[in-house]
Amino acid sequence: MAEKEGAIVKKGHEESLKAAVSLLQEFELPEGLLPLADIIEIGYVKPTGYIWILQKKKVEHKFNLISKLVSYDTEITGYISKKKIKKLKGVKAKELMLWPPVNEITADEQPTGKIHFKSLAGITKTFPVEAFAAGQ
Repeated sequence: MAEKEGAIVKKGHEESLKAAVSLLQEFELPEGLLPLADIIEIGYVKPTGYIWILQKKKVEHKFNLISKLVSYDTEITGYISKKKIKKLKGVKAKELMLWPPVNEITADEQPTGKIHFKSLAGITKTFPVEAFAAGQ
């Protein structure tokens, strides 16, 4: 795949998890944004911001502060930049009985402390950034 060309790749859960947290920190996104389990591989292409994460099985995680259930597929891809992940694939948030895909995540500059999730349907949900702190 051309978009993976020149990527920095980490394999195995421990190395991949460290790399994922490091990328979130580097781009000023909350560390708990991607609560992943059994990661097989993570890759990052610095010039384009393309990122991918492969994990053994789909993970569902409830963010308790906002009572929101989020599903993370076995493959997650997107383009990461400062305070943003766009063209995101593999992440869905439960809304009533539906699971609309999350297409974009954007964190505000301080002091607002808000993070926005946009779906392909054009629906945007806003939450306090603390809800996605590590361990939430």
